[in-house]
Amino acid sequence: MARNIITGIDIGSSAIRVVVAEQKKGDGNIHILGVSQNESRGIKRGYVINFDEAVKSARNAVKKAEKASGIQIKHAYISVGGISLDSANSKGAVMVSRADNEITEYDIKRAIAQSETELPNLANRRIIHNIPIMFKVDGNVVLGRPGGMKGARLEVETLFITCLSQHLSDLIKTVETAGIAIDDIVASSLSASLISLNKQQKETGCVLVNIGAGTVSLVVFEESIPISLKVFPIGSNHITNDIALGLQIPLEEAEQLKIDYGSDTAVKRKLANIIEARLNDIFELIETHLKKINKNRVLPGGIILTGGGANLINLEETAKNSLRLPTEIGAYYADKTGGLTITGSQKDHIFKNPAWSVALGLCVVGSKENSGASIGIEIAGKTKNALLRWLKNFLP
Repeated sequence: MARNIITGIDIGSSAIRVVVAEQKKGDGNIHILGVSQNESRGIKRGYVINFDEAVKSARNAVKKAEKASGIQIKHAYISVGGISLDSANSKGAVMVSRADNEITEYDIKRAIAQSETELPNLANRRIIHNIPIMFKVDGNVVLGRPGGMKGARLEVETLFITCLSQHLSDLIKTVETAGIAIDDIVASSLSASLISLNKQQKETGCVLVNIGAGTVSLVVFEESIPISLKVFPIGSNHITNDIALGLQIPLEEAEQLKIDYGSDTAVKRKLANIIEARLNDIFELIETHLKKINKNRVLPGGIILTGGGANLINLEETAKNSLRLPTEIGAYYADKTGGLTITGSQKDHIFKNPAWSVALGLCVVGSKENSGASIGIEIAGKTKNALLRWLKNFLP
């Protein structure tokens, strides 16, 4: 009997991380078989700048994962992030099609399609996910899906997550040239949310902030639904650069000091000032976005920090003081994956490091999709048919 292998590949600006897992038939849980991390070359702020280097990096990461897991990797779920990732809200309305005014899935799809036609500035962009935020039937807000209800007019507000078409096509070409078929493409922030956020946080309202090497991305949840996504062109590498300039030391030494302050009190104080200044810049951008969508300081679930940059010392305290929200570092708990249990010898290593949240979240997507279960938001299964067919038109 063929084994059900699920692989998640997180292609970041500093590292490519791969998690290989197995889901046995009839079992909703997954078992981690192996993980790997490889330096990411040819990638900058989430997009490909040197195709050959990017392919080599991806291929090396996959080979390491194959050696660690003892599995030949043929296909995988892929994350997409980077500065071109963005979101927009749009509204659509249709008249209910049935004579008895019962709303069907066909009407829901029509309403979402109508909201897509109202999107501005889609030139050179491609929709990755569409997520219905709110429905109305005859002007009245509906809690949940409106299928089966009766009414004459159906309205929807939809969150569309988009990316530059060129960035998407380059990413797919890179992965497939490295010898990997793509199961699906998932926005990295949504993938990380499956590991880093629990049910209560998403219900009451929270913001997940992923601090990467070249970018900082955020996704805001309310009533268990993502309502906004944003990416900023600033990341933990900028902190490294600030340290190198401020202390006049090589970048390699600055990177090490960023994680480990050492014992010199004077150096610690100067480092703390440098790091805090850049973090305040980052949190100011986040605060500005939250104000724009009227969610600043009104998210009881607080701010949850993930990504490689979440390992910075005193990050929680700086975030709490800046954003005036409850703050924590994202970590895996079973209730964050709908009761899904993750096992394996490597699990403790990656659970303790938020840099692995995206790659592990991709395995959760694959697990839920394969078992027919719900992941709470429809982010998988909507992409791989239309999107991949469209992108393949541009590949050699």
